Amino acid sequence: MRIEAAELRILELSLKFRFETSFGVQTKRTILLLRLFGEGLEGLGEGVMERLPLYREETVMGARYLLEEVFLPQVLGKDLANPEGLRQTLAPFRGNPMAKAVLEMAFWDLWAKGLGKPLWQVLGGVRTRVEVGVSLGIQPTVADTLKAVERHLAQGYRRIKLKIRPGWDYVVLKAVRQAFPEATLTADANSAYRLADFPRLKRLDELFLDYIEQPLGYDDLLDHAKLARELATPICLDESLTSAEKARKAIELGAGRVFNIKPARLGGHGESLQVHALAQSAGIPLWMGGMLETGVGRAHNLHLTTLPGFTKPGDVSSASRYWEEDLVEEALEAEEGLMPVPEGPGIGVHLKLPLVERLTLWQRYVSAS
Repeated sequence: MRIEAAELRILELSLKFRFETSFGVQTKRTILLLRLFGEGLEGLGEGVMERLPLYREETVMGARYLLEEVFLPQVLGKDLANPEGLRQTLAPFRGNPMAKAVLEMAFWDLWAKGLGKPLWQVLGGVRTRVEVGVSLGIQPTVADTLKAVERHLAQGYRRIKLKIRPGWDYVVLKAVRQAFPEATLTADANSAYRLADFPRLKRLDELFLDYIEQPLGYDDLLDHAKLARELATPICLDESLTSAEKARKAIELGAGRVFNIKPARLGGHGESLQVHALAQSAGIPLWMGGMLETGVGRAHNLHLTTLPGFTKPGDVSSASRYWEEDLVEEALEAEEGLMPVPEGPGIGVHLKLPLVERLTLWQRYVSAS
């Protein structure tokens, strides 16, 4: 598959709601969107990095520079046999998995379209619908939290994840557990705690959470392993997993009994497949995380979630929860906690180009010389 040209854009979309986590409040998303062109086909990729390095180190502007000035010049005009060939082309450049993922995932879409197959089949998926849960940000009050949980359970979501931080944890989780004793409930700290907070975290054991997600440092494995030995509640790793190598070390240390997979955090689908294999060999269940993606990133996530190791409901909830109008033509909507995987070659979605044009803050088109 020869990559003949590429179009890189930065767009801004407003969220339908205020989304608060332990590291801040979001009311809009800045999206890096990549279109690859080759052999009459188009591949789509989406960046999940933020304007500021609050989740991980990467930023929108840093990724834009790397894609425009470094990564795209490495592949434009070249014939690549498969996505692994592209991944190896980018391998000499250290780190920056989110920036690499934009290009790598767009090429997976392009390559699958060249094969005339949906991406889930090319990746080795085994289902055409996936279980989904919902991620709820920090609400103004406990009463507001209970209303939000009730509403989303009524919509059929199969897992409720609540964002927590010191001072907003036990009380709200206990209230939800008492009101909804049968609900599958998890908590996501986004690295808000330290080992010194052990008594506070240990208290959560009595609430029968399915797991506590990334309670400690964003790049930590060792302290998570220490904490995991003392808690009955499984620890799920998110921010700390940036590569298959980090996943291997996490398994050896016992740092997490559940893994959150985000292909855009890991560098793309290729690295995600390696983590999937490692997790399966270690008996670690997987689920698909979310980064407030538009339909492009959401479609990529849905296709990857069809792999057999994804046994817990993920964060790939209905696009209409987030956007008044999504970037893609296809409606990515869950029903009774199940999300259909888009049909057709590649990721199976198509851009609403007039909307994309309207939301674009910056763009650059480059072609092979």
